[in-house]
Amino acid sequence: MRANLRNVTGAIRAKRANVVGEMPHWEQLRDLGAALKDDTLADLPDRLLQLERSVQARGGQVHWARDAREARDLVALIAEQHAVTELIKVKSITSDEIELNLALEERGIHAVETDLAELIVQLSKDSPSHILVPAIHRNRAEIQELFNTELPGEGQLSDDPAALAGAARRYLRQKFLTTKMAVSGVNFAVAETGTVCVVESEGNGRMCVTLPEVLVSIMGIEKVLEKVEDLSVFMELLPRSSTAERMNPYNSFWTGVTPGDGPQEFHLILLDNGRTNVLADEFGRQTLRCIRCSACLNVCPVYERAGGHAYGSVYPGPIGAILTPQLLGMYDKNANTLPGASSLCGACYDVCPVKINIPQVLIYLRSEANVQKGLTAEALAMKGMKFVMAEGWRFEGALKLARVGQGPLVRGDAITSLPGLLGGWTQSRDLQPLPKEGFREWWKRRGQEPAAASGEADTSSESKERV
Repeated sequence: MRANLRNVTGAIRAKRANVVGEMPHWEQLRDLGAALKDDTLADLPDRLLQLERSVQARGGQVHWARDAREARDLVALIAEQHAVTELIKVKSITSDEIELNLALEERGIHAVETDLAELIVQLSKDSPSHILVPAIHRNRAEIQELFNTELPGEGQLSDDPAALAGAARRYLRQKFLTTKMAVSGVNFAVAETGTVCVVESEGNGRMCVTLPEVLVSIMGIEKVLEKVEDLSVFMELLPRSSTAERMNPYNSFWTGVTPGDGPQEFHLILLDNGRTNVLADEFGRQTLRCIRCSACLNVCPVYERAGGHAYGSVYPGPIGAILTPQLLGMYDKNANTLPGASSLCGACYDVCPVKINIPQVLIYLRSEANVQKGLTAEALAMKGMKFVMAEGWRFEGALKLARVGQGPLVRGDAITSLPGLLGGWTQSRDLQPLPKEGFREWWKRRGQEPAAASGEADTSSESKERV
């Protein structure tokens, strides 16, 4: 897995650096993208109401979902109204957020993923590990075995990428031509016109938003923009930051319903699911600028080594470490640990196309997590350490006690196992025991004080306080 992650993220990083380097005004573009997002978020209720009016004026229907359950129920209800038992999907991390596929299956409706990587994840009953490349943890030998088992009528495929892609294409083509309902996510929506936008690289999205009779798009409420011209900024920022391309191969825009052309029934679901809580936090709300480019994942040393599944969320990497805790709340036992999954190196902030200061938000959320946890065993231990280390004589006394106490734990020249809660630390590493004599003791034995490391000792009160 680590080899796959390293190879793919490394290649994307290099390509991104090249296409971004072509843009002499890249930093100004980032500033503009951040400003446009902030302006919209500052006036979000009005922009959403404007979007609703615009979509309805052009024949679309708008639904509001407070949480994941309401959004799932809306999609299922629309499918049941049209007697749909199978639908096709454009890759949508928002639908993954609400666990749509599982909910539909429970109601007898099968959702077919049409993005190649998402199809691989679905057929293997796996979960995505990357925002842009959901099957980044899979290699082509694994995909060959999967397709030979799961795709009907394909016989024995080789591991040639063209052969594997061809098999997926043949399987999906029938779905595109025979399925009457599709579900998509939304990259951007324009309030003044009601225009909805999906960008992708394979063409499956174009099929999903044009061929079926019914189209349902699920949109996080932060995806709205005020004006059409705002799109031009993000059409430059997004492809360079995500797929490292100058432009996305497929940019699909639609506005309501056009008689005789495309879906004749369009539903837009506006999903909150914790986003208004994020918006209410003046410091954390910058997280809602995110355009899901995944640039932060591709530069993150923690993500590269741990992989996306380690985050326990559909939003992995640095953006997931700040978005998931805010969406779920800091009381969530998994979410409140995610802000710690960072070295705070700052690479994520350097590449973010909308300048989300992820390291600062991580630090902010860490402090929030500590407040939520209250007085834990860890907090008590840190308070004890602070007390001991505040005075030199206490620290020296503690070291002497520790040398005596470590005796039963030392095996040879290492401590290989610690008792109780500390045992987790030694499951994968050994500890060096404390030496029989510390530096200060050694120095005193030589008849000198530490403050007199060179030249004559300074006997002033100021010097003694420093020691």
